[in-house]
Amino acid sequence: MNAKQRKLIHRTLLVLVLLCAVPAFAQVPVPAPPSIGASSYILLDFHSLQSVAEREPDLPVEPASITKLMTSYVAFREIAMGNLALDDTVLISERAWRTPGSRMFVEVGTRVRVEDLMRGIIIQSGNDASVAIAEHIGGSEEVFASMMNEQARALGMVNTNYVNSTGLPDPEQLTSARDSALLARALISEFPDFYSWYSEREFIYNEIRQHNRNRLLWRDPSVDGLKTGHTTTAGYCLVTSASRDGMRLISVVMGTASEEARATASQALLNYGFRFFETYQLYEAGDELRRERVWQGSEREVSLGIADDLFVTIPRGRYDALEARLELDDDLTAPLAEGEAVGQLMIVLDADVVAQRPLVTRQAVERAGFFGRTTDGLRRWVGGLFGG
Repeated sequence: MNAKQRKLIHRTLLVLVLLCAVPAFAQVPVPAPPSIGASSYILLDFHSLQSVAEREPDLPVEPASITKLMTSYVAFREIAMGNLALDDTVLISERAWRTPGSRMFVEVGTRVRVEDLMRGIIIQSGNDASVAIAEHIGGSEEVFASMMNEQARALGMVNTNYVNSTGLPDPEQLTSARDSALLARALISEFPDFYSWYSEREFIYNEIRQHNRNRLLWRDPSVDGLKTGHTTTAGYCLVTSASRDGMRLISVVMGTASEEARATASQALLNYGFRFFETYQLYEAGDELRRERVWQGSEREVSLGIADDLFVTIPRGRYDALEARLELDDDLTAPLAEGEAVGQLMIVLDADVVAQRPLVTRQAVERAGFFGRTTDGLRRWVGGLFGG
């Protein structure tokens, strides 16, 4: 156990721990985010899911080829479930072959490996490849779009609706900057073996070399994905992720004016986030944060913790100003189920709650027998009389 871990565990033993204030010279105000020409944007920390910069992040807008992030996500899930394999071959329909816009240049009537189609979707933004995969998985692109919407709902993408697999313009095809960031996070966390494809700069198929349109892959070595998009009505969009010194950020810019504008805006947001913020893992799922008295239980105490890892993203230099508050809803009385929520853990910075998680029991506690319940009842009654 290192010194930082010991410090964190010590802090959790108290209901409220106030750590030493940071010296005034270290408390430099965080400047406002950069001004960028986008209809909406968000800069999200991958681990904490905290937004450190945003404008109209929930505004429904046309996704253009950012749609293909969900096309890939559904395909990766099918692979993970064993319903699809990279070496499977897909028959290219005339509809797929005729799909307009950016293309992988597959030929009608041929059979193409799933892995090649996936690279064509991710690197070349091939609309023909997207339709081919959609038809192979769903039987039709319309059914595949329903599968896309089902996954969007499961990921909490509340401002998203898909009607096709490509992102070709349709008034009913919409997403938001926040929804796109949540999707990008799911791709990175759930499919790390496939995520490296988003950083590939080019792909050759049918003797045609095409380059990834994400310019930041050439400019910033910390950038390793994800996807560009453009239509006349959607403007130029870009979902980007970068990792520096263990901190990963996801930026989404929607509706910029050009390829260069979306790259410049995304770079500005990433630089801002990495320069002025930092992310810490405060607790791990299953860590004991406190032991609490249980009334009328087969055990006298129960261990309390949180169900998931807890990360926070805060301005640089403010770690020692964090406060951890453990608050119980009420006295604990058996029976208690394992994982039962009995209170809240709140992380506070300058009177603002920056993170909050349910405080849960780490094991079940059965109800005591008659004698134990009677004894505890008397103790509770006496304690109430004397305020103990």
